[in-house]
Amino acid sequence: MQNHPSYPVLSQLLEKYPATGGALFQVYNDLTLAQKWIDVEVLDLPACKRAAIKGKRPTPDTDRVPSICIVVPCSLSESISASWLRAAFTSLDPLPSEIYVAITSEDTSTVYYKISQGIVKPPV
Repeated sequence: MQNHPSYPVLSQLLEKYPATGGALFQVYNDLTLAQKWIDVEVLDLPACKRAAIKGKRPTPDTDRVPSICIVVPCSLSESISASWLRAAFTSLDPLPSEIYVAITSEDTSTVYYKISQGIVKPPV
């Protein structure tokens, strides 16, 4: 991992949160290398004892401005609770209306779930 090009960007938070480092490393590389996010930065979420990733997801429509998204990585073996999600939201400033939870598995699969603040009607 230390020889990977993304390691210098992540090293401080990988050392601070070693239990969640694998998920952070996997999701960061998926977003930057496979999904081609831009303006990516890593955020510290001490209340959740992990890092989050903030960036702009590219859009197929070149006239639209890419939206800013926040992704909180976790592993499939972790338990997620309502209080954990609330802590993730309140740790971010400004408070986002939604975040994505990226759940990683040992086979390098990653599934992204969109989590909204409160009750939100799905788009029609």
